[in-house]
Amino acid sequence: MPAEPTAKRTVSFIDGQALFHGIKFAFGYTFPNFDPVALSKAICDRAGFTLTATRFYSGIPSKFDDPRWNSVWARKLAYMGSRGVHVYTRPLKYSPQTVTTASGPTTLKVPREKGIDVRIALDVVRLAREQQCDVHLIFSQDQDLREVVDEVRAISASQSRWIKVICAFPESDTYTNQWGIHKCDWHRFDKTLYDSCLDPNTYPFDC
Repeated sequence: MPAEPTAKRTVSFIDGQALFHGIKFAFGYTFPNFDPVALSKAICDRAGFTLTATRFYSGIPSKFDDPRWNSVWARKLAYMGSRGVHVYTRPLKYSPQTVTTASGPTTLKVPREKGIDVRIALDVVRLAREQQCDVHLIFSQDQDLREVVDEVRAISASQSRWIKVICAFPESDTYTNQWGIHKCDWHRFDKTLYDSCLDPNTYPFDC
């Protein structure tokens, strides 16, 4: 069994859209008001880890499909970059979906996030192989990432090195998704912790 390091270097990997929607259902916020560095550090402090880097991944709407939200995310991502957050983005893809309303069936354009989970998986594996961290703190409940846990365990064995993968997600009475990524440790956080990690800036719609 590899020795557990005293100082556990931790990198957080945040799926921005997943976190946003999870927080919306768990705590009722309809705006991405989290500070990714503060939230990552709060969880690390509670677990006794040392946060060394924060990585943020998100699909964002184009200025043609949704100029208001594009503007919000552009400003928020710029602020993250100024704090040293590694930011990776891809444009949201839209597909038609028919829903039934009081006036009958109607077709909506529904945004889909493509490629974010793949990028997170690649970066988790790369940083593990390069021995850049001991703890991979993933803010996502996407079960597609469960194979990443197996890969990190294999790397841990091949390097005879202690490595841990942790899945962080919100917890409340209104949030029904209480399953983290399979095969790794789960770290739930409540509204009290979340509210201590809000973005100090506001990003009002400007169009």
